[in-house]
Amino acid sequence: MRRVQLAALASLASFAITPAASAQTPTPGTLQVPAKTLPTPTDVSPQLQKIIGAPLRTNWDLRPKTGEEWKPVADAGAEALMKNVPGMMERLKVKVEKTTIDGVRAFILTPETIAPENRNRQLIHMHGGCYVLNPREASLPEAIFMAGFGHIKVVSVEYRMPPEAYFPAALDDGITVYKALTKTMPAKNMAWFGTSAGGALVLEMGLKAKELGLPMPGAIASGTPMSDVTKVGDTFQTNAMVDNVLVSPDGFCDAGTIVYAAGHDLKDPMLSPVYGDMHGFPPTILTSGTRDLLLSNTVRVHRKLRQAGVEAALQVYEGMAHAHYIRDDTAPETKEVFEEIAGFFDKHLDK
Repeated sequence: MRRVQLAALASLASFAITPAASAQTPTPGTLQVPAKTLPTPTDVSPQLQKIIGAPLRTNWDLRPKTGEEWKPVADAGAEALMKNVPGMMERLKVKVEKTTIDGVRAFILTPETIAPENRNRQLIHMHGGCYVLNPREASLPEAIFMAGFGHIKVVSVEYRMPPEAYFPAALDDGITVYKALTKTMPAKNMAWFGTSAGGALVLEMGLKAKELGLPMPGAIASGTPMSDVTKVGDTFQTNAMVDNVLVSPDGFCDAGTIVYAAGHDLKDPMLSPVYGDMHGFPPTILTSGTRDLLLSNTVRVHRKLRQAGVEAALQVYEGMAHAHYIRDDTAPETKEVFEEIAGFFDKHLDK
């Protein structure tokens, strides 16, 4: 009886390994993953289910090669997005005013109600868009959400982009605004925040502030940052064609970054801040989602900060792809994201 059982087990084992043996041998160090269909999570809000279940972004593989070619693409996208901005302002009760600060275009966002603890505080916002998208009021949704949900004043920087200017124009404009604002408010009463390219820019600003000997802000919030534009990071592979916003590591966002960089080394920490020295950074909160192409970029920054002894929080949301939390202000997850960030800021900013 014992021999029969062993023979049966041996037969099963042999059967189990036969398909692998007959399949194409994978390249050493790689993992073959079968094609599969991903259902939309059922444990998220209906609003977020709709966003997660949306088809892949239109023209995700569009790759303009110059700033001049990017401009009509950016303008068309901005026109569509700006139509949603008035409704966001109304729902979240936020007033927006155009201004310039030391020659840099910016918007001042003031919520109808400023929390008592935030009366002597303000935030600097760096918008996303792969360094080439979201000009003018199209840059504002995230800033509106932060002002409205966080009940705090926000200065949103409309930094220069191609073809008007190239690297390091966006970083320079952010630092210029910060230096100007520190003339009227202590650095520790301010925080910086941004998503995607904006998430990278606030990290780059931290590196630049160290280099220039500027005081650090009280805190930083970096959302799904483009922290490694050399495309190193596991989820560039595991979430490719899963993230319905960025879609692919070789898509439109990569093309926009290459145009902005204008031949500069993509591993320079002022373009890929994960390679910078983050010792001395202020407390930082990072945000991503399980389907985000840049989840690894976010996780790697979190590790880099912790290795540098910096207090760092990491919030990862179920099912979200790249920057889904700035899509719909009526989604409870969006409110939760910005209230988490506001609470983190309240903990670390001076009053």
